[in-house]
Amino acid sequence: MNLGFLGIQFAWGLQMANMSAIFEHLGADAHQIPILWLAAPLTGLIIQPIIGNLSDYTWTPLGRRRPYFLMGAILGFIGLIFMPHSSSLWIAAGLLWILDTSANVSMVPFRAFVGDLLPEEYRTRGFAMQSIMVGIGAVSASVLPWSLNHFFGVANASSPTKQIPLTIEISFYAGGILFLGTVLWTIVTTPEKPPQNLQKFEKLQEKRGGIASSIRETWHTLQNLPATMQQLARVQFFTWLGIFCFFLYFPPAVARNIFGAVDQSSVLYSDGIEWAGLCFAIYNAICVIFSFVLPYLGERIGRQRTHALCLLCGGLSAVALLQINNRYLLFVAMIGLGIAWSSAMTMPYAMLTNSIPPQRRGIYQGIFNFFVVLPEIAVALGFGWVMTNLLHEDRLLAVVVGGVCMIIAAGLTLFVKTNTDDMAADIEGENQEQKTEQSLETDSKTQTT
Repeated sequence: MNLGFLGIQFAWGLQMANMSAIFEHLGADAHQIPILWLAAPLTGLIIQPIIGNLSDYTWTPLGRRRPYFLMGAILGFIGLIFMPHSSSLWIAAGLLWILDTSANVSMVPFRAFVGDLLPEEYRTRGFAMQSIMVGIGAVSASVLPWSLNHFFGVANASSPTKQIPLTIEISFYAGGILFLGTVLWTIVTTPEKPPQNLQKFEKLQEKRGGIASSIRETWHTLQNLPATMQQLARVQFFTWLGIFCFFLYFPPAVARNIFGAVDQSSVLYSDGIEWAGLCFAIYNAICVIFSFVLPYLGERIGRQRTHALCLLCGGLSAVALLQINNRYLLFVAMIGLGIAWSSAMTMPYAMLTNSIPPQRRGIYQGIFNFFVVLPEIAVALGFGWVMTNLLHEDRLLAVVVGGVCMIIAAGLTLFVKTNTDDMAADIEGENQEQKTEQSLETDSKTQTT
């Protein structure tokens, strides 16, 4: 069921570890990198709520969620295969749009897939398996270019005739095959059951399905967000400001600030990027391990305090990079960042769960993603000016700024309330759903009469 999620996360891992380096190989300056990454948050802003709503009200011969898995996997395969052959910055940026669209099209339905198919008592195991797939995919994608160079002797430096190193090229080929292959495995081996009342489902599909209806539903829902969701929005905004700065600038910061590379075509620069990939692998491995600790901590000290402490660990670790000159000490900093990443993938959603109507989980999760992608768009549009005028193109300082943002998010987490407002929103959502269904039944009886 979850094997396809491994392929999706492998593709994400390749992007996170290598896209900034690909942009620099193609001639990008530090202040240009954020705008070139604009594809990632913008596609999430547009695609996730629409796909979430569409997959809630879809039924085809292939099932409910699986058509979206397949569509995303085909697009992802194309993007990953062609990315290493990019001849200019704008071709690479365009292919990144395709990659992010494909990942978003596949990922949103995958998160609902477990809830659709598993009974209540098995859902925790299902989501735990999904988290394991996230870790395996991200770790293996991050470490693959380094492994190809050190164990198989594949060249890791660019040349006048080959701007993107062969290690990255082969890694992207492997990612394309893995993305498509694992998703096809899930599609073939995991059938979906049709809705119990297909006639009623088709009426809901007619009323709420379609892109135009999805946009209307999104706008209506945005105007009536539960209080907890609004409080978490502030936390998510600063959290993802920090995380996105880390993703964008950590690999080139390692190459330039730790390894001392001044030319992106040098072997030293490629060695630094590969080392950053190892660091990504370590913090993703920490994320997987710590995911098993988070539920225990949440029960003992509360979800808010747990999330605040985890974000504080990540923020302080990012700030501490200013004092690190030894490449091996970077691994220590990855422990704190891995703890923060683990909590960012889990705790906000756990705090949100009881504040949204269960019948409309897809669209609410899509909208919650707004508070991930909006800060990323802010970084993409505005951080180039910050890099030029305030940070003087220093990639490491950009990562430190991200750490400060995570510390701010840790403080805001302590003000999130998750009791009365959650229950009221849940009841209101259920009542609204019942009114909608009653209205549909009334319309049906009127037409029959």
